[in-house]
Amino acid sequence: MNKYRLPLAAVVVWVVLLIVEVGAGLKMPYGASDSLSTAMAGLSQSLAPVRAALMHATAALPGVGGQLVAGLTIGDTSRVSESLDVAMKQASLTHLVAVSGANCQIVTAVCFALLSALGLPRWMRIAGSVVALTIFVALVTPGPSVTRAAVMSVAVLVGLAVGRLSSGLPALALATIVLLCLEPMWAIDFGFALSVLASAGLLVLTRPITSFLERWLPRWLALVIAVPVAAATLCQPVIVLLSPSLPTYGVLANLLSVPAAGFATVAGLIVCALSMLWVPAGAVAAWIAWLPAAWIGQVAVVTSSWPFARLPWPSGVAGVIAAAAVSALAVVVVTHRRKRWRRAAALLASAGIGCSLVVAIGSSAHAAVAVPDDWSIAACDVGQGDAVLIRATDAEGVAHLGLIDTGRRPDLVRECLRRMNISHLDLLVLTHYDLDHVGGASAVTGIVDRALVGEPENAQDRRLGAELRAGGTKVERGLQGMSGVLGSATWSVLWPDGRTPNMQVGNPGSITLIVRWTALSVPFSGAFLGDLGAQAQDALLNSVVDVGSVDVLKVAHHGSADTSQAMTSRLHPRVALISVGADNGYGHPTKKALTMLEGEGTLVGRTDRQGMLFVCVRGSDLVLVSDR
Repeated sequence: MNKYRLPLAAVVVWVVLLIVEVGAGLKMPYGASDSLSTAMAGLSQSLAPVRAALMHATAALPGVGGQLVAGLTIGDTSRVSESLDVAMKQASLTHLVAVSGANCQIVTAVCFALLSALGLPRWMRIAGSVVALTIFVALVTPGPSVTRAAVMSVAVLVGLAVGRLSSGLPALALATIVLLCLEPMWAIDFGFALSVLASAGLLVLTRPITSFLERWLPRWLALVIAVPVAAATLCQPVIVLLSPSLPTYGVLANLLSVPAAGFATVAGLIVCALSMLWVPAGAVAAWIAWLPAAWIGQVAVVTSSWPFARLPWPSGVAGVIAAAAVSALAVVVVTHRRKRWRRAAALLASAGIGCSLVVAIGSSAHAAVAVPDDWSIAACDVGQGDAVLIRATDAEGVAHLGLIDTGRRPDLVRECLRRMNISHLDLLVLTHYDLDHVGGASAVTGIVDRALVGEPENAQDRRLGAELRAGGTKVERGLQGMSGVLGSATWSVLWPDGRTPNMQVGNPGSITLIVRWTALSVPFSGAFLGDLGAQAQDALLNSVVDVGSVDVLKVAHHGSADTSQAMTSRLHPRVALISVGADNGYGHPTKKALTMLEGEGTLVGRTDRQGMLFVCVRGSDLVLVSDR
């Protein structure tokens, strides 16, 4: 019998979670239900002064350390700059500022040890640890990862209370089952899945990987290496859905950073306590917490700057299957007792990695060649949905970027941004809350400066706004008369007007923009109509008397028949972009919409037939370029 036989349940859970998360990444909308999180909202709100005290005490801390202290302590990343955020992602260290299992374990262990040192009986130590853990979860505000970790820690403490120390895997299974019963939508939450998979990897694979590495390394070093490798092995197939790449130096960066992260968490919590008691003492203690945070930040900055910090990997289902196969083969290499099986698995894993890298590099090279350098508008191919990028450079030649809607699926808009090499957006416009326009919003959470959104109709709509704000985005309701600049371009909102009661939400309330590029060799303008129907289009014409012709039109509602002849004639576009899915079942684009455009002499581009569409200015011409 294999000495390190994997529990069948662990294998089954891993496969099921992969299937669920592939479905989530490909089909599911933004956000999940948060009823469990809101159960602790009162306690969490009462601890807001503690969070504020920590932020005040650490406000003067310099450099990357000052940016990370709050994140390492309570998961607040509002001070993390865009460059440091990119470095943390490149180094595979973002989990350190997403408070989760490690933090809960630290809090529980420290509290248990302190109460033991006081000579308290076991039940009081356990009860005190549970109370401390509850307060900690409320302090950081409960999310899927930290809640899962807290429930698992409580399960272990209950085992201690009854005198039967539970093994980690049953505790993890219990935590997962309980939480999914209370919060079923967490089954499609990437953070929750990664938390469970990382924990399972640590519990199941750390020992065999350590034994495998002990053949060449001292045991302490083998164990240090085994921990991040075990977690990454099971998580990588899901991670490629979020970012189709491999962190070349991820294991090394984690080896150097994880010990410091524990120290930073404890020191940060001490800062919280001292800041509430005596502000100067908290400010002094903050410098102690700064030291490990600065170390972690420097590790991220340095390793992310090394050549080939991330290697490309196939995206979508193919990438998940390839990553899962390589992970499974890696497990065979470190766990199987027969040498020939280990060798065969190693060869197959190496071949799989090599083939995947060749495919990914080839795809990336093709995509890079296909994207023109001079684009101003790009309609992403996101199926039956809208996701349109706009770009304009400022006087210094710096590109400023906006995105109008995010399609239905996060993976598709994420792939579009990756292909365009976009990691930050100056402006996001969510025209209305239909899923084919906001379903992919999770792909841009945390990378947007300013967002214009419609009037929320329900809790899910309001939750999307809250998620954007939590990511550091300034969120405003888009209304007629609003205007702004994007690089050298200007934009203005034409609709909704805020005065027509039946045209404020849904398709009739779609935020409609006019964008004008005036600094190019061929100045031009574009109108973006969301899903505005014919009645609302006519109301817009009556409300805004100076609507004139435009050069580019993003056709309303994917080419629906519900469109206004008067609007089409007034705009008289030279180029029309129709963002639509192939064989969509709605009959989009309709013959009526296409006939109207043909009557205006408009050049029509369709994502269902031509793939991604680009509008470029070349010399004295406005050019439409497509993938196909």
